[in-house]
Parts: sequence; C-alpha cells; structure tokens
Amino acid sequence: MLNQSGNIPPMPPSQRATIGDVAEMAGVSTKSVSRVINNERHVSPFLRRKVEAAIAALNYVPDMAARSLASTRSFTIAVLFDNPSPNYITKIQTGAYRACMENGYHLRVDHVDTNASREACEARLMAVLRNARTDGFILTPPLCDIPLILDFLEGAGARYSRIAPVFDPERSRGVIMDDYCAAADVAELFWNLGHRRIAILNGPANHGVAPRRRQGFIDKLTQLGLREDILEAQGNFLFEDGIAATRQLLSVDSGITAIFATNDDSAAGAMAACAEAGLSVPGDISVCGFDDGWIARSVWPYLSTVHQPIEEMAYYAAKMLIENDGKSAELMILPYYLVHRDSITIPRRSLNRV
Repeated sequence: MLNQSGNIPPMPPSQRATIGDVAEMAGVSTKSVSRVINNERHVSPFLRRKVEAAIAALNYVPDMAARSLASTRSFTIAVLFDNPSPNYITKIQTGAYRACMENGYHLRVDHVDTNASREACEARLMAVLRNARTDGFILTPPLCDIPLILDFLEGAGARYSRIAPVFDPERSRGVIMDDYCAAADVAELFWNLGHRRIAILNGPANHGVAPRRRQGFIDKLTQLGLREDILEAQGNFLFEDGIAATRQLLSVDSGITAIFATNDDSAAGAMAACAEAGLSVPGDISVCGFDDGWIARSVWPYLSTVHQPIEEMAYYAAKMLIENDGKSAELMILPYYLVHRDSITIPRRSLNRV
C-alpha cells in the first residue's frame, strides 16, 4: 500500500515474503510481479518501478527453484572455458557473475579440453548439456572459434554467446575488442620511443586473437618502415613459456631492446628471464603485455600493457543470454586502451651488449 507521500513504506516482514505479498503491496497481479522478476520484455517503466519498490521494501528474494519449475527457463547460464591464464578466467567469471546477480540468475562454470580428441570433446559437451540445465552458454577463447563446438551446441538447440570470436564472427551473438589495432598501438609506441630491435612472444595458435595480435604488431612496424627483422618466439600465454621464449630470443640476439608479449602472463615470464640474464627492465629491455590483469601490478617494475575489458565482455555476453530478446547475431565492440607504466622507456642508444 502507498503512504500519503506516494511511496511504499518499509515493511520488515515477520516471515519470508512471498510473491503474493509483493503483488499485494504493489497493487498488481502476481503475474505482473513474475514478469518483472523474469525481466520480460514489454513491461512498462511504471509497473517495473512499483514492483521493484515492493520487492525492496519486503526484502523479497525470488525462489529460484520455483521460478525454474514454473518456467521453461532455468535461470542459469554457464561459462565454458579452456584458457591457460588464471587471471583471464577469474575476470570472465567476475563479469558474468555480476550480470547474473543483477538479474536473479545462477552461474556455473565448466571446463572443456580443446586438446582432447573429437570423441572426447563431444562426450564432454554431452555431459555438460545432460547435467546442466541452462538457458545458454558463454564460450570463451579458444572454444568460441572451434567449429566442432559451435556445430554441437547448435545441433542440440543450445543458445550461446561468444567472447572475442574471430572465426565466422557473425555466426552468433558476441562481444569483441579490436586486438589487431591494440597490438598495432603497442608497435607504434615502441617505434616512437626509438626501438628498432624488437621481438614478440606469440600466443597459442588455436586462440583466434593470438594471430590477430601478432599480425597487427608486425603490420604496423612494417608500415612504419622497420628494416630490422622482428624476432618471434612462442610465449603461449603462459608464465613459464614466457621465460623459455625470452631465453631463446636473447640467445639469438642479445641486442633486443623491446619485447611485446601478447598476454600479461608471458610478459611477466619475459621480465623474469631478463632479470635472470642480468638485464634490467626497462633500462636494457622494454616489455609490454596484453590484458591488464592483476599480474601487471604484481611484478616490478609495473607492467605496461593493453587494457582488455575482460570483465565487461563477460558481463555483456551474459546479458545477451539473459535478455533473450530474439536477436540471433549481434557483435558488441568494446574499447581498449594502452596503460603506460614503468616497464617501457627509450632504448639506451650507447648500449653495446655482447
């Protein structure tokens, strides 16, 4: 009931509030309350405000099990992953979980091994579908670019959204950023600072964004007129491989002045290998990463990197599944930016390492 000021007064209930209590306080039907709770389309702002005010006043918490039983929806979405970076997966979960919490959904997380055989991969997907009644799946790299997985989910009638798809990007809804241009910006930063002996630590070939980052970096340096060869090694988005790859690079050319590692984990490994070789960062070698995760501020000096909006990408990928507005293929592009910290500087022009 409204008070004289037109507001719904706080009414701490003596027992757990029901959907009927919310409907009575808001002066609407239980069906209208259900439509607001389920975030259905075509709900007027006025109705939504009345119901949400009653929910807040009664501290009403929807019964997720009852909602699921009374609907064809499960109010659960799942993240599928096979990514070696713990920082990346943590951010994905954080973003998707935030979207779920805002909309009264549950989140589950499942691992699918992309190195398994076709039969094992299909068996794993079948187990996920059988054991997880969900309203859709968020596919993270590299799963988002594997035709076998896309075909399987589509064949099963499962809805999905993708984060950072490169393969057939308009096949489904998804959220992306411009990895090519971001890597090109790193190349231009190195060039403008005066670096000419430059190396790159590439990511795994089965991650669609890894070749795009490599290509953007190399294309920009070529366009700017770099005459030196760009040295390359496999960092594989892993700390340990970043160490091994940098050791390899330094054994080939001890005069390298800048390294672009295509994710922060391998960049941290590159910094460790430089320290092992008695080289200072950035005094002897500048290092730049990609992602802007916690590890970028856990190393010293702090790591310059590309800020990839990972949490936001996961948030909107989850929202695409939750809103279920009937759109079959839509790509949302989110912005990135360079974070210039202490691991990059101008090269020592008088340096003469052997």
